[in-house]
Amino acid sequence: MSKSAFLKSSLAKKYWMALTGLFLCLFLVGHLAGNLQLFAMGAEGKLQFNEYTKFMTTNPAVKVLSYLTYISILFHAIDGIVLTVQNRKARPVKYAKSKPQANTIWSSRNMGILGTVILAFIVTHMSNFWYKVKFGSIKMQTMGPDGEALEEPLKDLHTVVMKFFDPAENEFALIMVIVYILGQVAIAFHLIHGFQSGFQSLGLRHPKYTPVIRIVGYIFAIVVPLAFATIPVFLYMSQL
Repeated sequence: MSKSAFLKSSLAKKYWMALTGLFLCLFLVGHLAGNLQLFAMGAEGKLQFNEYTKFMTTNPAVKVLSYLTYISILFHAIDGIVLTVQNRKARPVKYAKSKPQANTIWSSRNMGILGTVILAFIVTHMSNFWYKVKFGSIKMQTMGPDGEALEEPLKDLHTVVMKFFDPAENEFALIMVIVYILGQVAIAFHLIHGFQSGFQSLGLRHPKYTPVIRIVGYIFAIVVPLAFATIPVFLYMSQL
């Protein structure tokens, strides 16, 4: 990848791709921590999740990080897709004796495809929830777990999420669960290569530490997407 779709310097491209990728890894951890609150059922869990949603949409520092996340996603995904297309056009004829599968893992050879799938998944996810919070009409939660009136009403995103994965409320609930699982599978494969590649691009490569980074990368690529995938499964199964 000698050129970037947005940056002319290949070195700048390499660093920005690595930095945005690793930043998005941190974002995944933070987003997961918040979404795991959906496992807390009942009125208290509902209030807890809605308070978390309010904090994430009103806190100034979080807003800055949110915009940084949006920019990072767009840069990282679109630039990666364009670079994949450019590289394939630059070498339209494959080498006769080329056997990339012998030297690279599947995810590293298909980062462009995985990036496209993930970008489509992100757009779907944001249209289902983020857009509704920002611009949609959501009912307000006015009462707390004990029936007391809240000092300030909260947007009831918890109910929106629950109904989205409730087969009684959404006839496509099971399909959405499968879509979200497939999205996490794509993210897992993307992370298998991307996590350790990010450190390598930043020059953090050492015989002593590289094996550790590789192991941590594999653990991260499995645990985080798996935890995300369990949420829609749990919400669906709990409402059957």
